[in-house]
Amino acid sequence: MSKYEVRAWHPNEKPLMPGSPSTPDHSTAKRFAYLLVGILVTLTGGLGNALVSVNLIALQGTLGAYSTETNWLPAVYVMANASMNLLLVKFRQQFGLRLFTEAFLVLYALVTFGHLFVNDLHSAIAVRAAHGMVGAALSSLGLYYTLQAFKKAWRLKGMALSLGMSQLALPIAYIFSSDLLEFAEWRGLYLFELGLTLLSLGCVLLLKLPPGDRFKAFRGLDFLTFGLFAPGVALLCAALTFGRILWWRETPWIGMALAGSIVLIVAAIAVEHNRTYPLLNLRWLRTGNIAALAMSLVLVRVVLSEQSVGAVGFLRAIGMGNDQLQTLFIVVLAGTLLGIVTSAMITNVQHLQAPQIGALLLMALGAWMDAHATSLTRPEEMYVSQFLLGFGGALFLGPLVISLIGQVIGNPGNLITFSVLFGLTQNLGGLIGSAALGTFQVMREKYHSSILTDHLSSLDPLVAARIQSSAAAYAKVLADPAARTAQGVSALQAAVAREANVLAFNDVFMLIFAIAIVTALWVSAHTLYNIVMKVPSPFLPPAPAAPAITPSPMPRLPSTEPVTD
Repeated sequence: MSKYEVRAWHPNEKPLMPGSPSTPDHSTAKRFAYLLVGILVTLTGGLGNALVSVNLIALQGTLGAYSTETNWLPAVYVMANASMNLLLVKFRQQFGLRLFTEAFLVLYALVTFGHLFVNDLHSAIAVRAAHGMVGAALSSLGLYYTLQAFKKAWRLKGMALSLGMSQLALPIAYIFSSDLLEFAEWRGLYLFELGLTLLSLGCVLLLKLPPGDRFKAFRGLDFLTFGLFAPGVALLCAALTFGRILWWRETPWIGMALAGSIVLIVAAIAVEHNRTYPLLNLRWLRTGNIAALAMSLVLVRVVLSEQSVGAVGFLRAIGMGNDQLQTLFIVVLAGTLLGIVTSAMITNVQHLQAPQIGALLLMALGAWMDAHATSLTRPEEMYVSQFLLGFGGALFLGPLVISLIGQVIGNPGNLITFSVLFGLTQNLGGLIGSAALGTFQVMREKYHSSILTDHLSSLDPLVAARIQSSAAAYAKVLADPAARTAQGVSALQAAVAREANVLAFNDVFMLIFAIAIVTALWVSAHTLYNIVMKVPSPFLPPAPAAPAITPSPMPRLPSTEPVTD
């Protein structure tokens, strides 16, 4: 039997997609084992980047880098992760799941082990890029293991569960990373990640995935497309990451990176458009349903940036550190877990839009609650709002991605396009959200600062009294009255900057509220259009064909010819 020959599968065992494992019946104990391994592998793939992103400030001293330079660490992870699905899907299809599983987990363990010997920024960037490539493989590997735990009727619920588990990495990193830093400084982060990786590798070697079909998938032009697309995405990620940090119009290389990304991505699209067997099905991407679902994924990623850019940025602006945010992210973790369970329980292929609309309204409510923050707001006042955002984000993702997968099941040739689309919307969507909201916050802070400063005059008795009260605090350490007054003016300026930042973050929260409401209206309008136009669900079996109408034979008339002997 040829290694590329398609096997004759039982209907209940047939792989869901090309390159995915078969789904034979398992005992209950083995199903639970697959579920636990799937959760472990999914968390292992996401925690690496989350641990680094949460502790960028602590890594500055370790790597001897400025704050702007350490932002390359999460940026290169996204660069490598966003475009790897172009090749990973075909790698699974051609070389099989076993090689895919073991090779990438061993590579992940080696890369994580290499982290322990990194002492400078350049080598750390190289290691994070390798982590991005391997992390893309682990996300799909965790999904395959989780699906083995569910029977056919519950498999889409299992998919919603696995997709939600990928959102647990960030709150877990906020909860535990401070303790890991106290344990062994920056190496504590990497030792924990290495331990998770080795545990995942051992579990995967003990509990292997069932085999699937293999195909001869790679073609020569695939690598040309990847060679154009991957650098284009990398340049776009760099521009989105550093645009709001170095500022868009003050750093020439950001403009050149944006221009270069456009040229390379358009060139990759031109190559794919003229191929007989394209790697990316551009015509499928242009269809109304797919474009609408992709736009919804991007907008939701922007809304979910409220946690990383909005809430965390606001609390850090008023002096909170990671230690003070641990309880807040325990609440976020609880909301996310509840959202995952709810999404898995209520997922129904006939009603995938209702949970999406409900989740968006909950996230809008959470953002609106945060929009009334003051400089006296502390994490305790944000428990309810952040719980709603964590719950809504987990509730939304599963039904929306299942809607996309429904479009792939009918045409498995679009699997690579779907994988790339999902990876780009999650990675670039997060970067777009951070860049857009961060830029908006800076602009609004400058606006509010100018308004507040215009109303401050040393001739105003209230302002003069504030300066004098602040200066009095330095009376025991500064004998010069002029120096004390200068310190009082500096303290007043710091208070103005703090209040301007608070007002700017409130504007950010209101913008997120508006985006969530608009996205909910968008999903509602798209759903209503499908109902009015009677667009069939991709999960419904095709209507049986009408039986062919064949003309009934004409009755034979009695012969009128004379009978002869």
